[in-house]
Amino acid sequence: PDKLRFDFSHFQPLTAAELAEIERRVNAEIRANHEAEIHNMGMQEALDFGAMALFGEKYGENVRVLKMGGYSTELCGGTHVTRTGDIGLFKLVSEGGVSSGVRRIEAVTGQGALDLVASEERQLHEAAALLGGNPSELVEKARQLTERQRKLERELEGLKAKAASGATARLAETAVDVAGLKVLAARLEGFDAKALREAVDRLKQQLGDSVIVLAGTVDGKAALVAGVNGSAMGRVKAGELLAHVASLSGGKGGGRPDLAQGGGDDGPALASALKGVHGWVTDLLARPA
Repeated sequence: PDKLRFDFSHFQPLTAAELAEIERRVNAEIRANHEAEIHNMGMQEALDFGAMALFGEKYGENVRVLKMGGYSTELCGGTHVTRTGDIGLFKLVSEGGVSSGVRRIEAVTGQGALDLVASEERQLHEAAALLGGNPSELVEKARQLTERQRKLERELEGLKAKAASGATARLAETAVDVAGLKVLAARLEGFDAKALREAVDRLKQQLGDSVIVLAGTVDGKAALVAGVNGSAMGRVKAGELLAHVASLSGGKGGGRPDLAQGGGDDGPALASALKGVHGWVTDLLARPA
């Protein structure tokens, strides 16, 4: 067979360096081309001979001992190569846990190992071609691509921030005065929760004493953020307002008196809930203190 698995006791996953060392040592013994010596002897004689019995296996009075060079002497009843060199090549495929304190390695040998190496080499060449280089340049090309992606992401965030700043500046002009407070409720396409919080902070600075509810919509879902600022703090609670809007749009939310967030569904119910914010604030402020 050209594949194998081996279970062993160990307290943690093997590191990449340890796996590489296992491969190096096994392949060194394969290249040494040791003869596979087979000895039949009594159990105690086998143990005195240096044979290793694994995992509490039950053995009879007479056992078969397989010795390969000075590296491996084990009780084993399987069919084996005549020399270690017959194995050809050993290549690890995976390492993982199978139960508490027991790890398993899986590997391929001989033609199976050569096929794996060839497959990985093809993938390496394909990846290098996609990045416009050769395999020896792959790591550097990938590093350059990652750096470029991060740069583009930063630029995109900057553009989003500019767009959001412009959008909030225009939004501030639509705020309605309710009993001396600027009340604003709006829906913003494509804004996530982080962008909404930043927009609320900017609007607070622009509007002063204010009550703000913003809904950012993406793929049929809405992120909701409410903010209360200035003299509105003692009169309106952001958490209560956000919970009210979220409940009307099929969601939920809450938070502090000055800032709250949640989520709901995008649709007519959300539009109606946002439209009703001015009335909700008006009714709240009309109640006796």
